[in-house]
Amino acid sequence: MDFKNKTAIITGASVGIGRAAALLMAQKGANLILVDINYEALEKLKCELSEYSENVLIYKCDVSDENGVNNLVNDAISHFDKIDILVNNAALWRDSRPFCEVSSEDWKKFFDINVFGTVYFTKAVLPGMLENKYGRIINVASVAGVYGNANMVNYSATKGAVIAMTKALAKETTGCGVTVNAVSPGSVSPSDNPDIDYYQESALSFAGRTGTGRENAELICFLASDDSAYISGQNIQIDGCRKKM
Repeated sequence: MDFKNKTAIITGASVGIGRAAALLMAQKGANLILVDINYEALEKLKCELSEYSENVLIYKCDVSDENGVNNLVNDAISHFDKIDILVNNAALWRDSRPFCEVSSEDWKKFFDINVFGTVYFTKAVLPGMLENKYGRIINVASVAGVYGNANMVNYSATKGAVIAMTKALAKETTGCGVTVNAVSPGSVSPSDNPDIDYYQESALSFAGRTGTGRENAELICFLASDDSAYISGQNIQIDGCRKKM
């Protein structure tokens, strides 16, 4: 996989899967536009990436702010001319409560970030991709969107929406050179651990462990590359053979 002369936006880039994807894409030659609500963490990541690339822009952004997203994308295009790859990774998920305890405001917050954040970034970059007849959009979903997780109904619903959006949008864009796919991680290693190869034991998969940041990022990079040109409209589970719990 080679990302030379390719420009990628990664949202939720400061930790976990987003950070791992940024590291791998930088090593493979990509120009990077890294987005997160935590600007201090982005600054640290940019310093870390300087070993591989100087072509890195960082932006503090609430992905649920459509105007902010549009301004960010316009500014990034003014630097790099085009966007080739979009990784919609930013999301809320640390919320485990019974359905009746989740307020309507919390439902709206999850949809604003997990669904509309994905919508806003996709709408901002897609016209340029269609004009260039080239694009790779990768949406980070979850096995929760496939199976549904008890006590995480709001999160599960948002990830189910992302998967459905992926499949539907791909039918509009694939013939124009823009592929759209989703990846659905199962149990993942703690996002605050900087080692992208770190994993823990886990009873949730038959593999008996969590997935590493690198493993998830390698799948994202494959779907972002020219090697995956014939793959579109798919939701690929990366879950160590998930036990449906």
